[in-house]
Amino acid sequence: MAEGAELLVDGREFDASQTGDGCADGFWMGGTLFDHVTPEMTIYKEEIFGPVLVCVRVPDAATAIQLINDHEFGNGVSCFTESGSVAREFGRRIQVGMVGINVPIPVPMAWHGFGGWKRSLFGDTHAYGEEGVRFYTKQKSIMQRWSDSIDGGADFVMPTAK
Repeated sequence: MAEGAELLVDGREFDASQTGDGCADGFWMGGTLFDHVTPEMTIYKEEIFGPVLVCVRVPDAATAIQLINDHEFGNGVSCFTESGSVAREFGRRIQVGMVGINVPIPVPMAWHGFGGWKRSLFGDTHAYGEEGVRFYTKQKSIMQRWSDSIDGGADFVMPTAK
């Protein structure tokens, strides 16, 4: 905030006693959302974890891809779009280990390796999944969700031979 980002949702105001699921005895932080983050800000430069999302606004997809690829870390990133061509190009060109298309948190399921690329990965392999077998393979998981409003719609059935 001191550097100019706008705090839209303050996770420090989370009251775990309100959840009713036994969280009251722990130490919790709620979801936090920063908007208007720029590459010069500390919150952009450092790899932070937890329920924190930073939004960086860019004029076009090419600028976003370049900005992300230039970053020293490469753990996870999401792109929200109604354009299939933007989604394909983003997923193909982005240099990050976990990529979300229309999903806010691109954390894969257990059968995918967990972790990023560049300085976001520690050691030789990712935490679990097939990546442990493929040892030195650079894996990319792309998870996508498309709304019904997209022209032509997506077909969510298993393809079969006719």
